[in-house]
Amino acid sequence: MAATPIAVVTGASSGIGAATARQLAAAGYRVVLTARRKDRIEALAAEINEAGHQATAYALDVTDRAAVDEFATAFRTLAVLVNNAGGALGADPVATGDPADWRQMYETNVIGTLNVTQALLPALTGSGDGTIVVLSSTAGLSTYEGGGGYVAAKHGEHVLAETLRLEIVGTPVRVIEVAPGMVRTEEFATTRFRGDTEKAAKVYAGVDAPLTADDVADTITWAVTRPSHVNIDLLVVRPRAQASNSKVHRTS
Repeated sequence: MAATPIAVVTGASSGIGAATARQLAAAGYRVVLTARRKDRIEALAAEINEAGHQATAYALDVTDRAAVDEFATAFRTLAVLVNNAGGALGADPVATGDPADWRQMYETNVIGTLNVTQALLPALTGSGDGTIVVLSSTAGLSTYEGGGGYVAAKHGEHVLAETLRLEIVGTPVRVIEVAPGMVRTEEFATTRFRGDTEKAAKVYAGVDAPLTADDVADTITWAVTRPSHVNIDLLVVRPRAQASNSKVHRTS
């Protein structure tokens, strides 16, 4: 009997990462959940296991290269890596943006993705049929006012995925990029505005049905479960109410 394929999901403690872990587990993968908040991923792993699927939790900060390298030693082969850990901080214009916020966003979104991808690439290649997913953003494809630091980081992540795909062509590893637009999760906007729930709510005010974490997780799972010879290079997914990063229909 063939071994159950393993999928690693970073940033799995909430939002898109947690939803992706649930859906990949339901699709037949043994999911390894990583995030800094150990209690959250342990609770999620218990939930997935109680549902009759397979999950384990591993506390990990993707910006800590030594910790990432140690984590990678657990895998001889690996089927799927979902680079989801990331996030936004602030919405200040370039003229007044905090360099510390820019640095943190770059470290998490770009260097974190680089760390985990480099460390696990041998195991993905060794599987003979590996898939790397980079969860970027429509911010990585076009800019908007007040988004300079986040946009710069997501452009970096987009270029990382695009370049890696060129460099490893001919190996048994796919590189899939999923770029969501407006997604309403329990933490993304609140974290961006440092706990200011009023500012966070305004992001989605009047928008009829922004995407949910499950919508994006469904997209990721669909892309991952295509036949091995099919590579979804870049998939942009937005709610119907959003035509671009700066054009959103609001009912009020």
